[in-house]
Amino acid sequence: MNDSEKLLDLIEKLDNSSVLCVGDVMLDKFVYGAVSRISPEAPVPICRVASETEMLGGAGNVARNLAEIGVAVKFISVVGDDEAATKIRCLVNEVDKIAPEIIEELGRQTTIKERFFAGSQQLLRLDREDYKDVGKDVSKQIFTYVKEALKSVGALLLSDYGKGVLSPDNIQKLIKLAKASNCPVVVDPKGSDYRCYSGATVITPNRRELSEASRCEINDDDGVTTAAKLISNEYGIENVLVTRSAEGMTLVSGNSVDHLPAEALEVFDVSGAGDTVAATLAAGLAAGGDLLVSSKIANIAAGIVVGKTGTAVATANEIVET
Repeated sequence: MNDSEKLLDLIEKLDNSSVLCVGDVMLDKFVYGAVSRISPEAPVPICRVASETEMLGGAGNVARNLAEIGVAVKFISVVGDDEAATKIRCLVNEVDKIAPEIIEELGRQTTIKERFFAGSQQLLRLDREDYKDVGKDVSKQIFTYVKEALKSVGALLLSDYGKGVLSPDNIQKLIKLAKASNCPVVVDPKGSDYRCYSGATVITPNRRELSEASRCEINDDDGVTTAAKLISNEYGIENVLVTRSAEGMTLVSGNSVDHLPAEALEVFDVSGAGDTVAATLAAGLAAGGDLLVSSKIANIAAGIVVGKTGTAVATANEIVET
């Protein structure tokens, strides 16, 4: 098969694949309006609201991305006892391909990210969130669910937003559970200390995250490759797929390095693009694809979502048409 045939063959197999997604769910709110003057009360723009939307964010957007490309999703996350949690449950239940396990932890603030736009220009973002690690009882519930779910999925995806579901200890235990089940582990990482991701099959940092984690200045292809190899060797992570915005992606797998050119024709909004990459990569691996072909599909999907506004997703049909 040539590259195009391999890509199409793998995309066709996504409908019969399944992924377990664990991570920090959040509610993404978008407020759209128009600005025509500055406030007389303070030097800030007055935004006249025209419309508002709410959608799944964080690990919820990862799960939605998986579902939109035809993958069956087992999804577990943690929320508080509040209105945002109720809305998240409703949004998750609206997606046919997602089988959710949303755990409630009393006293936790469900994460909300509210963005305000004038046209396509973002004016402000308001975050309501907790950073504290989930409690021991909640962690036990997560492990119990994951042990059972791993029996029927093709990949484990850890979507780490640093909101407490994936504490370092929890991450290591989840990776070990997946490895014991011969299940590949894809991690969308957070922070600058990647020791907790040791043993992962592949991580998907962007260039800034890679630079911070490797403590290396990155200015070109060689810099990306050097930093990715350092991360892989220092932390025992098998493969690194680096997202590089307008410059595409770089896959570093042992001594093999592949630079994938960007697929986006026009960039409107990068919100959630990292979610799309992690989701599509995990889907490809779950469907039996190799890492390079799965990365190429993820690259195409990322090019689609940055051409949309909001926390967008790419569908299997859009990937095929691209």
